[in-house]
Amino acid sequence: MKLCIIGTGYVGLVSAACFAEMGNTVTCVDVNPAVVEKLNAGSVHIFEPGLEDMVQRSRADGRLLFTASLADGLAGADCAFICVGTPSLPDGSCDLSYVRRVACEIGRAMRTNLIVVDKSTVPVGTADMVRGIIEGELAARKSDLVVTVVSNPEFLKEGAAVTDFMKPDRVVVGTDSDRAAAVMRELYAPFARTRDKILVMTPRSAEMTKYAANCMLATKISFINEIAAICERVGADVRDVRAGIGSDTRIGYQFIYPGLGYGGSCFPKDVRALAHAAAEAGVEPLLLNAVEAVNARQKQSMALRIREYFEPRGGVGGKTLALWGLAFKANTDDMREAASISIIAGLTGQGMKVRAFDPVAGENARRIFRDNPLVEIVDGQYEVCDGAQALLVATEWNQFRNPDFGRVKSLLASPLLFDGRNLYSPSAMAERGFIYFCVGRRTA
Repeated sequence: MKLCIIGTGYVGLVSAACFAEMGNTVTCVDVNPAVVEKLNAGSVHIFEPGLEDMVQRSRADGRLLFTASLADGLAGADCAFICVGTPSLPDGSCDLSYVRRVACEIGRAMRTNLIVVDKSTVPVGTADMVRGIIEGELAARKSDLVVTVVSNPEFLKEGAAVTDFMKPDRVVVGTDSDRAAAVMRELYAPFARTRDKILVMTPRSAEMTKYAANCMLATKISFINEIAAICERVGADVRDVRAGIGSDTRIGYQFIYPGLGYGGSCFPKDVRALAHAAAEAGVEPLLLNAVEAVNARQKQSMALRIREYFEPRGGVGGKTLALWGLAFKANTDDMREAASISIIAGLTGQGMKVRAFDPVAGENARRIFRDNPLVEIVDGQYEVCDGAQALLVATEWNQFRNPDFGRVKSLLASPLLFDGRNLYSPSAMAERGFIYFCVGRRTA
């Protein structure tokens, strides 16, 4: 097929690369000429394992094109995918201004009948809104062209997005059109060869499915973090508790890892958006509000613990914290809603210096903290430890899992380690001579 992908952010670029990998001809449209120029030069502006090689391969074969012209992107296209951002507004609702703008431009630029696919995460009813906008623009042109709008939400994990797209658990298609459903089945058939993974439902059900999925996963994270907080107070070990409940197939082990809470571009935004939508529909979102409150508390939990430790030792002011990890999770450079941001704000606000390292998120961090003189981003994992009063692990990068503890201990001013991701064993850290704090387990 010939596809147009509008927006070359995380979802758009991964979708484009994977569709092109399967032999489709894909034209990506982005309003930022600098991004288009960079992509046409073979460079990818986001970090995602396996993505750059895939983009370069399809681009070299002529299956993947980049342009700033929507008219060029739509020329001859079978489907146009809307993959633009839908950030949170201050009240928690979803900002649909980019979606509306793209819908207007499609209505003005389309020259043939078109299937328009919402892949951005959007509130229930957005497909109807997009169709209305496009049809309004067509009517203004006195055009009899036909547009069909489909909801096709993405379910990609940052750090494993290429694999998730190529081998999906399911493909949700929201449409009332038999023809559109058939086209989407044909498009996704190469990704579902082992079994039928395509679930066709109404557009509103598809839109709700996306929010329900992300909010369920966020709920599991907040649940295990609350259990961890209780474990710390009553003397239980959350690792044992996790094993005890995860072995129940009704619960499972996924997404019940205690840590510093959820972040990134999806869970925080989607929990707030669904809570806002629920309230507007007359449903009090008690559970969703609790999930968000627990997560906000968890992001600050290690900063609070560090302040409490140093309070009888002169406070955190003037002291230096070494920080391993800035991205909200491993295998991404995404710092949106990262726990590190909350931690750094909470500690530097009390006068503590933070020297931080992340394998790939360093440049993003420098932009975020450029106005904070107490934050230094360095390029060496062990360099951050030199002379620091404590080390905090905030992201579960593999290279942090089995470091040179002897070197860390020799560099730190005191052998004090706060583990926000439960990477280490309390007993092993005690044997190495560290004072060790983690999440939901005993202190060493």
